[in-house]
Amino acid sequence: MTKINAPKYAFYYLLALVALIFSALSVGMIVFQLINKNMPDIFGKFGVDFSPDILKFAISAIIIAAPIFFWMSRLIYKNLAKGNLDKDAGVRRWLTYFILFVAAVIIIAFLIVTINSFLNGDWTTKFLLKMLTVVGIAALVFSFYLYDIRRLVVIKKTDRVLKIYFWGALAIIMTAFICSLFIVESPAAARGRLVDERIINNFYSLESSVTSYYSYHKNLPATLNELRAENTVSEIYVDPATNQEFTYHLVSVTSYQLCATFRSDNKAQKNIYTQYAEERMRHGSGYQCLDFKIYPENIQIVPAGKQL
Repeated sequence: MTKINAPKYAFYYLLALVALIFSALSVGMIVFQLINKNMPDIFGKFGVDFSPDILKFAISAIIIAAPIFFWMSRLIYKNLAKGNLDKDAGVRRWLTYFILFVAAVIIIAFLIVTINSFLNGDWTTKFLLKMLTVVGIAALVFSFYLYDIRRLVVIKKTDRVLKIYFWGALAIIMTAFICSLFIVESPAAARGRLVDERIINNFYSLESSVTSYYSYHKNLPATLNELRAENTVSEIYVDPATNQEFTYHLVSVTSYQLCATFRSDNKAQKNIYTQYAEERMRHGSGYQCLDFKIYPENIQIVPAGKQL
């Protein structure tokens, strides 16, 4: 007699579905970022910029979702093999056809996008590779579940086709994951970059304070201590990670330098985080001094006796 526990198997299938979606999306996002990083695009469409944030999300999702998908799938097929879940049970058929529906919609949508792109002249190698990636992943999912639902016999542990799909999916996921490790930013590098961004923000705040100081005193401060009398926000004067005070050099009556120890080099255009950085805020790694200048003709001088 077949034993059916509909809520339990609905949970298995729904969790497997969610894990499958995250796993498939993660593989697709990793492939997209590999393409974006290594292939230029002349049209600037379809998310062509390499995004480390998207890559990191994909890696995180694949680490969590892929094991859950394989685990849930194992539980489902184990119960099918034991006869605890009937092959034609309603919960199994409904959720399997739902997965087929989602995969079919994705394939249809991207085929429409492909034809539309061809008609618009956006037929590039880069776009074709992305389209083939999405259609390929969706087709793999669709063909597996179509085979699974149309089989005439109860699942067997020795099913050769299932083994091919299992090892093939595992190989694809592992290949995408390993490739992503070669281009992802390390946690230490990410933290260092964030600290450097905070330093640059502090430099902007100090620049604003120096400009205000000049508008009132008609000269630059000789030291940071003089500036503190006008702006007492202590955190803008120090490295946010070490609390080491920035160095201030007075170069001329209208120019000065702010110096700090940076963890990263933002001069490379290939770094998505820094390719739009203001030129004067570019720096190498290590102890660096950035140049700043006051333009008196652009500053409204505050008359003596008035407050800033």
